[in-house]
Amino acid sequence: MAATSSFDIVSDFDRQELVNAIDQAYREIKARYDLKDSNTTLELGEDTITINTNSQFALDAVHTVLQTKAAKRNLSLKIFDFGKVESASGNRVRQEVKLQKGISQEMAKKITKLMKDEFKKVQASIQGESVRISAKSKDDLQKVIQRLKSEDFPVPLQFTNYR
Repeated sequence: MAATSSFDIVSDFDRQELVNAIDQAYREIKARYDLKDSNTTLELGEDTITINTNSQFALDAVHTVLQTKAAKRNLSLKIFDFGKVESASGNRVRQEVKLQKGISQEMAKKITKLMKDEFKKVQASIQGESVRISAKSKDDLQKVIQRLKSEDFPVPLQFTNYR
């Protein structure tokens, strides 16, 4: 009797790498000539980063620095959901950056529908914030992974628990 193989599709990031990326970005901001007098702060919350700086120009520069440092640490830029820019006290600007983690129900339904439409020998089931894909053949699972990598989802996807 053939055993079934499976893997989970999750959307996650390494929090320690994010902490390191923010720390490096903060150091670069303090050292850069165009940003060192901007009194910029980066605050990492549970699922947000709050950027507080003195102008829209400085905010754009902070975005670039933050994204560069995150990319160097192999963090997907899709985890950053840049919110609305708000005015803070005394001509300053503040922005909340939501950190995207987990697959939403809507996204999970899209993934399972894609599996049902394109792969007849594969079963997909939603399990909380992840999707489990199972099939009798490991080759089918490899094809599923390749297909999902070719799709451009708004969240980063990782494939775990491959067995």
